[in-house]
Amino acid sequence: MKQTESLSEVHQSVDTGKRTGWRRILSFIGPAYLVSVGYMDPGNWATDLAGGSKFGYQLIWVLLMSNLIALLLQSLSARLGIVRGLDLAQASRNAYPKWVNIPLFGLAQTAIVACDLAEIIGMAIGLNLLFGLPLIWGISITIFDTVLLLFLMNKGMRKMEVFIVSMVFIVGISFLVEMFIVEPSLKEIVKGLEPSVLSGQALYIAIGIIGATVMPHNLYLHSSLVQTRKFERDDKGIKEAIKFNFIDTAVALNLAFFVNAAILILAAAAFYKNGMHEVAEIQDAYKLLGHIFGGVAPSLFAIALIAAGQSSTITGTLAGQIVMEGHLNLRIQPWLRRLITRLLAIIPAFFTILYFGNDALSGLLILSQVVLSLQLGFAVIPLIHFTSDKKEMKGFAIKLWVKILAWISAAVIVALNIKLVIEEISGWATTTHGWYIYGLIIPVAVLIGLLLMYVFVYPMLNSNTTQQKNIPHGNAMAIDPVDQIHYTRIGITVDFSKNDLNTIRHALIQGGKKADYHLIHIVETAGAQYHGKAALDHETLSDSENLKKYGQNLADLGYHGIPHIGFGGAARAIAEITKTNDLQLLVMGAHGHKGLKDLIFGTTVDAVRHKITIPVLVVR
Repeated sequence: MKQTESLSEVHQSVDTGKRTGWRRILSFIGPAYLVSVGYMDPGNWATDLAGGSKFGYQLIWVLLMSNLIALLLQSLSARLGIVRGLDLAQASRNAYPKWVNIPLFGLAQTAIVACDLAEIIGMAIGLNLLFGLPLIWGISITIFDTVLLLFLMNKGMRKMEVFIVSMVFIVGISFLVEMFIVEPSLKEIVKGLEPSVLSGQALYIAIGIIGATVMPHNLYLHSSLVQTRKFERDDKGIKEAIKFNFIDTAVALNLAFFVNAAILILAAAAFYKNGMHEVAEIQDAYKLLGHIFGGVAPSLFAIALIAAGQSSTITGTLAGQIVMEGHLNLRIQPWLRRLITRLLAIIPAFFTILYFGNDALSGLLILSQVVLSLQLGFAVIPLIHFTSDKKEMKGFAIKLWVKILAWISAAVIVALNIKLVIEEISGWATTTHGWYIYGLIIPVAVLIGLLLMYVFVYPMLNSNTTQQKNIPHGNAMAIDPVDQIHYTRIGITVDFSKNDLNTIRHALIQGGKKADYHLIHIVETAGAQYHGKAALDHETLSDSENLKKYGQNLADLGYHGIPHIGFGGAARAIAEITKTNDLQLLVMGAHGHKGLKDLIFGTTVDAVRHKITIPVLVVR
């Protein structure tokens, strides 16, 4: 049966019920740390460095505001997952029409690709700084961290959390040491916490900071990760889970705030104070740290960068899986999901290096964070609607003051984004007069704006209608009396391995002595691929003899066996023989490959069942 739990591989895999006292609290700790790495990824570094070097301590208040908004929204995300047992994408699929979920998926996927783009560039820059590896090679190497994700997923949720927390620890320690090295001014840091009016470049970077801090894909991720904890689903258990997850979120996000503030303060103290106002590039920051402070400061910087990129890329993959399964109800293999996301991010990075050179990567990093911020409204608005819904959340709907704060946060984010979009499009229109500004960019911006309004209004207009879409597979149907099926033409796939005896035995049980048994074997040699039935190589002749022996064995036992040799691709040939002989049931032995072998050899059973319409019995 197809599973529909969010991240079904690790759903309720951490049991909290057997622990007491502080051990019980610790059993809930972990999901927010996986989320927090997204708040200190290379994209944050680029925006924080740019903000600190251009405007000194002026934008610290933006970081603090972003962190408070993030804490509020992530706690709402955790509440949604704990109370309703749905992640944000699944809740959106249930609440909005199907046509809305397709662009919502597209926007969320764009945000994940933008985030992954930041991790790729950050990893490549870190490897370049530490080992002198060319950026183009560093970007290519990042394809292979897919293997790391698969390894960690197989080891279980706790092992993955330990890995992520260790990466976060490396980042935190690196910057703690650097703070002692640069010795920033505490008086000016406190002054930077005072809000100020933003416009132009400061607004652009501030929105990049918001997008880098309050990440949309983290809202999807957190609502799913809290479901890895198994607890009593009564009021007391839910209330306890909400409380412990809030503690987890508060600690993790405050650590993330410390790291982001440290980067901005580092840039302000090291560069802005020394008149270097254009240090927006991570590479420049690395070099200047070496020139100004020498010693271990630049190396710590590069190590922290690699650790941040590696941990963030894992959480981005999980978010991609959640978004695809939630919005589209489509599940594919994690390695394929990871590869698609990574390739979609690698292509623009490659294009940027090849056409604009290495120096353009920093601008691409900041742009990726602005894209994240622009998508934020499409995650935040539904989240507030869902957690405010008293009918679905029952006694755990958010209180009025929380709702007001949440809507103010959403309004600030959306208003800043609208202001940025208008400023950017106006700037493009005055500098260039290309048709695409009025024929493509403005219409797309208007359509996205209308979609955002629809996402905001629709739940309020439909608040009184009963939602029946919460059932993952629909309603159970009444089962009518069933007549016994007598199969008279049964196909059996054989490969002359030890598994054949079990496969044939199960087939004989289905049809008894009155059925015809079509013994199917496919020759897959190179000769068979090219020559088909004309192939008379050793393997073909040997397999034909073996098939006749099976037929004779069946005849001796009183059964009727009919041999069939196919050639070329196994799935296609089996499907062809099945259709030609009008078979009613196909019995197949599972080859027993696992992991890498499945990746290399593929799964014939899956391929065959997509090509035929009759029942398939798989025997292991």
